[in-house]
Amino acid sequence: MIRIEDVIETVEKYRPGADIDLIRRAYLFSALHHRGQKRASGEPYLVHPLEVAHILAEQRLDEVSVSTGLLHDVVEDTLVDLETIRSYFGDEITGLVDGLTKIAQISNLSKERQQAENVRKMVLAMVTDVRVVLIKLADRLHNMRTMQFLKPEKRARISQETLDIYAPIAHRLGMGKVRSELEDLSFQNLYPEEYRRLSIEVDARRPELEATLERITRTIRERLTENDVPYVAIEGRVKRLFSLWKKLKKRKLTIEQVYDLIAARIITPNDRKYCYLTLSVIHDTWTPVPERFKDWIAIPRDNLYQSLHTSVIGEGGQAFEVQIRTEEMHQVAEEGVAAHWKYKEKKLGSSDDDESLDELRRTVEKLLLPLVETTQDNEDSEDFLESLKLDLFPKDVYAFTPMGKVIQLPRGASPLDFAYAIHSEVGDTCTGAKINGRIVPLKSELQNGDVVEIMTTASSKPSRDWLNYVVTAKARNRIRHFISEQQRTESIDMGRKLLEKEADKFSLSPKKLINNDTEMRRIANEYGLGRPEDLLASIGYGKTLPRNVLAKFLGPEKFAELDPEKKKETRISTGMKAVKKFIGLGEDAIIVKGVDNLLTTRARCCNPLRGEDIIGYISLGKGIVVHNKRCKNVQQLMVNRDRIVEVEWAKADNNEIQSVRLLVTTENRTGMLAGITNAIAEIKTAIRDASANVSRDDKGLIEVTVEVFDKKHLDRVVSSIGQVPGVIAVERMNAA
Repeated sequence: MIRIEDVIETVEKYRPGADIDLIRRAYLFSALHHRGQKRASGEPYLVHPLEVAHILAEQRLDEVSVSTGLLHDVVEDTLVDLETIRSYFGDEITGLVDGLTKIAQISNLSKERQQAENVRKMVLAMVTDVRVVLIKLADRLHNMRTMQFLKPEKRARISQETLDIYAPIAHRLGMGKVRSELEDLSFQNLYPEEYRRLSIEVDARRPELEATLERITRTIRERLTENDVPYVAIEGRVKRLFSLWKKLKKRKLTIEQVYDLIAARIITPNDRKYCYLTLSVIHDTWTPVPERFKDWIAIPRDNLYQSLHTSVIGEGGQAFEVQIRTEEMHQVAEEGVAAHWKYKEKKLGSSDDDESLDELRRTVEKLLLPLVETTQDNEDSEDFLESLKLDLFPKDVYAFTPMGKVIQLPRGASPLDFAYAIHSEVGDTCTGAKINGRIVPLKSELQNGDVVEIMTTASSKPSRDWLNYVVTAKARNRIRHFISEQQRTESIDMGRKLLEKEADKFSLSPKKLINNDTEMRRIANEYGLGRPEDLLASIGYGKTLPRNVLAKFLGPEKFAELDPEKKKETRISTGMKAVKKFIGLGEDAIIVKGVDNLLTTRARCCNPLRGEDIIGYISLGKGIVVHNKRCKNVQQLMVNRDRIVEVEWAKADNNEIQSVRLLVTTENRTGMLAGITNAIAEIKTAIRDASANVSRDDKGLIEVTVEVFDKKHLDRVVSSIGQVPGVIAVERMNAA
């Protein structure tokens, strides 16, 4: 268990002259107010802030950061308020604690929206002071290290959030060590079976891999010495489990097919010329793999990372990667922004530390600017979170304007992403693009080194199809905003026409209703809407029935007296139930919140199962189409947010069975189909259909259709198949 003296000793080791009294006062304050509190493990709560403070001290951060690490939970978890913190520790620490404290009084929001609002607050705070996110990452790192004491559901939720948001932020800030540990811990908690299986596989090969690494590093030492090329250290490593798992899953490989399962790292003195001299020795010793060389020294990554990467073929055809960097580059690669942090001494006049701090702040602002733009451009919490995840993807495509300016974009970026990266108006008015002097389609994928020229016309406007061609959050948000505004205008016009048509049925003057601003505003407010235009848009989208608006306008008695459809209601209700029963959903399978008698169908693209998070979309002619929230098409549907409705599963129906198609990728060997069908039969699951083929890369492709009751049942089936020897991957396909 870490003690306060351990924290102080680490601070003094890296930062002689630090204000130790501040740290002691923060410790005593934290100990006093967390007194009696316990963690899920049963140990005193104070252990957590001590561990966070120690992580920050090891990262060589200043005493203000370490003290905030000790205090970061007192406002959120005790009766202490920010003004009390301010009176004891001043404005600087109070600002950091505030940025780390979750927003209160939002219990009426869903967990997803609460998460989004808290992340939004942190993003805005960390641009003002990067220490906010450094402390938050230390906090999350210790929580992830002690996840075994939480319930499985909570472990999974926190691990997914870590993988989606905090590990990518660590990557964005160049903090390689923190990012790696967060990813591996998340992997272990989210996919325990895959983690265990892959660990066993790697451990079985570890003696052989380590022996190979020893031969490689010994050869490198000998060759560098022979050529009088200085080096500081030579290291070997086996690929991280999460990184390996991602590659196996994405490319459907076996572990034998991974070329960079092992890698060597060479650290040189602090002069980049030694990196290039070392590279020439490596290429002279082994055969380089074409197109597998990357120079991150000449063009550093946007997260400050610098290194040379090359892949070579060793003895016996063994491929491996070699990374070459200086000592300073290595420290930045491991610690990122934290490696640059300088304590700003409180003294008058300019100093080297002040200049270093200003330089760091400019660097951090550049790194985090896309996240801030995402935060400011998205009023909707869920949109913000999805856009943030998109913008946190690593960026490693470097294209140039005709004037030579470098534009950094994510993999898969198109000329449209490039146009929006230059300026929003350039993107909005884009009509075409040239890559390296040739006119290309807007959906073309940019490559490193491309020179891109954007052609514009003042009258041009974004198209819905553009959403299929862009990968950056900025481009996606601008296009979606334009389409949303355009569709809102159309929906208001449609809503007005529908309301006028319904008013005619009741022999009412449409103008008497629509032009009555007071009544329209009252009715809009009853639906939770702000303005009459919002009510008309809701009618146009199909979320609000015009006859229901008339009912609120006329009142129950007058409405019943004039209603020409009254006699048809019973027949319509009965008919709707019959239709639902006919299509096999059952009248209570899915409920649309707040609306009765609406036809619901399950989207074929994702075929949602009972127990999965679902979302409804108003589709003309199909009623409410229900999607799994993780469906790849939901992102496109969110453009029409006014057509989104809340849906939920009704009470469980144990007789409801769904067919689900699975694609199983396997090694190409005899008996795989029999092994898979036996595994399914062992857990008493019916099989409708099964077939087997061989892919072009000599892998087995087995399609099997199973009958399941809900998501938990499907998870058991997938897990059982995954345990069959020779199975590489199991994927869910479209509805059968």
